[in-house]
Amino acid sequence: MATEGERWVGLAVDFSEGSRAALKWAADNLLRTGDSLLLLHVVKDPDYEQRETILWEATGSPLIPLAEFSEPSIAKKYGVKPDAETLDMLNTIAKQKEVTVVSKVLFGDPREKLCQAIHDIPMSCLVIGSRGLGKLKRVLLGSVSDYVVNNAACPVTVVKPATTHT
Repeated sequence: MATEGERWVGLAVDFSEGSRAALKWAADNLLRTGDSLLLLHVVKDPDYEQRETILWEATGSPLIPLAEFSEPSIAKKYGVKPDAETLDMLNTIAKQKEVTVVSKVLFGDPREKLCQAIHDIPMSCLVIGSRGLGKLKRVLLGSVSDYVVNNAACPVTVVKPATTHT
């Protein structure tokens, strides 16, 4: 997929505050003109009533251009609910940074599917958000970012959302 000199930057997204922080960090510190930004969204509990889920369960969806991914009917087809704020950020970044943004929807365990995607799609790096769990909760609940950092075949940057003090 990636040719020599072409950078594919992966971004794990779940449309949370943490993934928006990771997107902002990638835009401010990593993305450069000509890069391709690959959004990886994992549907943990897929709806097997939808044909697309069954069809793409093993390999994930085909690459979906940002313009199509922004259409509610396309997102719904894959069981994804992107929020307006994230889509607005992505469109702004694509225009300002002159990067190509595509999405891939994966189905199953987020830890395994993100590592599989990194293996299948040669990425220069992956950026992933963090929920900011403490050590005990990461162990009890299972941290996707910890697992990916320890098992990915490319460099991984974990971005924690900014905390607000009141």
